[in-house]
Amino acid sequence: MTAINYHFVWIPKRRKKVLVGNVARRLEELLYEKCLELEIDILGLEISKDHVHLFVNTPPTIAPHQIMFRLKGYTSRILRQEFPHLLKLPSMWTRSYYCGTAGEMASRYD
Repeated sequence: MTAINYHFVWIPKRRKKVLVGNVARRLEELLYEKCLELEIDILGLEISKDHVHLFVNTPPTIAPHQIMFRLKGYTSRILRQEFPHLLKLPSMWTRSYYCGTAGEMASRYD
């Protein structure tokens, strides 16, 4: 079956710089867990203080909006349970995100 590569970018609500330290480490773990469950391969991941870049290889049966819905919903719920200071935000993530298709990963994120 053919797969599709997507590049996603999304931000926390109000672009707050909350993706640091243990929150960033836990977010990475959660993204890998959920992608494994959805049979999505992570090709690259960069978590900055106020945004996330994610390069994935997905089966064509999962629409990009469903990927974001599941990743953002799952990570928001768990992060806000485990890190009470995130409850100060009205929600963990904004509703928007960037999605582009990519033939190959444009650059390597270490």
